[in-house]
Amino acid sequence: MTEPMPRFPAGFYWGVSTASYQIEGAVAEDGRGPSIWDTFCRRPGAIADGATGDVATDSYHRWREDVALLAGLGATGYRFSFAWPRVQPDGRGAANRAGLDYYDRLTDALLAAGVTPVPTLYHWDLPQPLEDEGGWMNRATAERFADYAAIVAGRLADRIGLWITLNEPFIVTALGYAFGLHAPGRRLMVDALPTAHHQLLGHGLATAALRAAGARQVMITNHYTPVWPSSESPADQAAARAYDNLHNRLFTDPVLLGRYPDLSAYGLGGDETGGLACVRDGDLAVISAPLDGLGANYYAPTAVAAPAEPPLPFRLEPITGYPVTAFGWPVVPQGLSETLQMLAERYGYGAALPPVYITESGCSNVDAVAADGTVDDQFRIDYVDAHLRALHDAMSAGADVRGYFLWTLADNFEWNQGFSQRFGLVYVDHATQARTPKKSYEWYRGVIAQQRA
Repeated sequence: MTEPMPRFPAGFYWGVSTASYQIEGAVAEDGRGPSIWDTFCRRPGAIADGATGDVATDSYHRWREDVALLAGLGATGYRFSFAWPRVQPDGRGAANRAGLDYYDRLTDALLAAGVTPVPTLYHWDLPQPLEDEGGWMNRATAERFADYAAIVAGRLADRIGLWITLNEPFIVTALGYAFGLHAPGRRLMVDALPTAHHQLLGHGLATAALRAAGARQVMITNHYTPVWPSSESPADQAAARAYDNLHNRLFTDPVLLGRYPDLSAYGLGGDETGGLACVRDGDLAVISAPLDGLGANYYAPTAVAAPAEPPLPFRLEPITGYPVTAFGWPVVPQGLSETLQMLAERYGYGAALPPVYITESGCSNVDAVAADGTVDDQFRIDYVDAHLRALHDAMSAGADVRGYFLWTLADNFEWNQGFSQRFGLVYVDHATQARTPKKSYEWYRGVIAQQRA
């Protein structure tokens, strides 16, 4: 028999996470403009199953149903994102009132259901007109982002306390601009690094705009991964350091320490600017404004080895000996503890490191509705159970973690994988949009009820 879940602190957020393009649909309704994902989905071969986010899970129309699912779950927090092109169709100028009205209704409904809204301003759906001007390669996009932040907070900061600026800027830089696997599909390799600085500058400018509009708490969400060298050889150790600097430190050191990590392995410098020519005087002070929290998304460790040849100073290696998700990702719960230990050692709780929120954690699984109408996803239950126990162990060892947001509420549009991967607690028939809570939904509801008792 499974041991009862250990007790987490009172006031701990129990939630789920979603993202606008993955769930909303309604891409051409009520004044919404096109995003880079609308454009990218039309590129032949870009999406594994040829799907688009045109309808996604139709949450723009079915938001009441989704709020009811959150209430039934007993969730105390809901992390969602605003669609920038729904608020500002061109990425600049006046707000689209219909777009703001949608998020106004959603916010009020969440609060009425006892669910704390925890919104993200940018979860990858950049307005296409801004990409046409260079996107995150263009410094001006950071300024446009701050304007957008001010608009949204001006409407909702009276009811929303905790705000997230960016989601996983590493993924935007690496998959969107360096390797072309995500929107906007550019393949700039190392030349994509200015997008890292411009996103972080946008974060800093947006943080100031949020606070000016009355936001009480502001944070950023990063994707973290323990980096495992493939051997003890000096070459593999150096490759691990180079990858760690790119994936983990590049998007955290400037925010918490006010300087960039050593990027010399990428042909750049080792000073506080990282050798990035796009860094201007005063930028790092803007980026490193104090925060109230740090969002951490964790899925798996990364194994690296020395490269066989340039241009990159590392080579990604498979991790074997662990169960894998439907995505093929290794299931390593202790990697979550390792991530939190890494953050504590580098930045220090009570020093540079603010309280941490696990803003994404979850797994894809091969789910199907049985003849009796149920969905048995025991694999997901075991996954979340193990990660929550690893999280509790880390907290018992001193990690200051304030919440856990499971990815995700319902099966959605999973970026370049389309509808081929299911991460949800709720099964979605993508032909009819019918929602069926899975066994994991009932299990997570029980965990939350036990913790809130």
